[in-house]
Amino acid sequence: MGIVQVTEADFEAQVLRSELPVLVDLYADWCQPCKQLHPILMELATELDGKLKVVQIDVEANPMLARSFGVQSIPMLVLIAGGRPVDHVLGLVDKKRLLQMLKPFLPREANAVEPAELSQLLASQHAVPVDIRDANAYGRYRIPGAINVEVEQLDAHKAELSPTDGRIRVLYARTTDTAQAAAKKLSDEGVEVAYLTGGFLHWEADGLPVERG
Repeated sequence: MGIVQVTEADFEAQVLRSELPVLVDLYADWCQPCKQLHPILMELATELDGKLKVVQIDVEANPMLARSFGVQSIPMLVLIAGGRPVDHVLGLVDKKRLLQMLKPFLPREANAVEPAELSQLLASQHAVPVDIRDANAYGRYRIPGAINVEVEQLDAHKAELSPTDGRIRVLYARTTDTAQAAAKKLSDEGVEVAYLTGGFLHWEADGLPVERG
């Protein structure tokens, strides 16, 4: 979709009635930090297409909107979810900071499992972690109770990933991407599995238990 230019005339339709979260960029053409921020917003609009709408409002051309947002300095980024402001940042910020702000409000895939959710599923014995890293990485440290099926071997272990014990298999790798792609491939082939968002790095960063050796 890219970045949508919004004015006072279509603000309600484009932003307040949006089914997706909306990141509003309040800017002006003369603002240098605004120009530096633009490529980051373009990346977000492309990468999160279908999950997030990114819009720009020229504060000089739309003074009523600028006043309603209480703009005192630009760039000013406001996140709207469900028709109301839920967070904002001022000034030139990096992509990582913006993703941290956006993450809690983005639509999530049905088979995505957050670390805290997986921890609860393990405690209630409703999940089995599947470590798809190489055997050496698995041998050094892993999520407690995890089995090891290297990503290249997943096709050969489909039966093991589709058990009848009622426990969902949750794939994880070092980060999200590998496990997400593997889970999608298996799902397309009729094997319903989940994947851990943030991967093992996120699990560790959250201070959740790790099994070593």
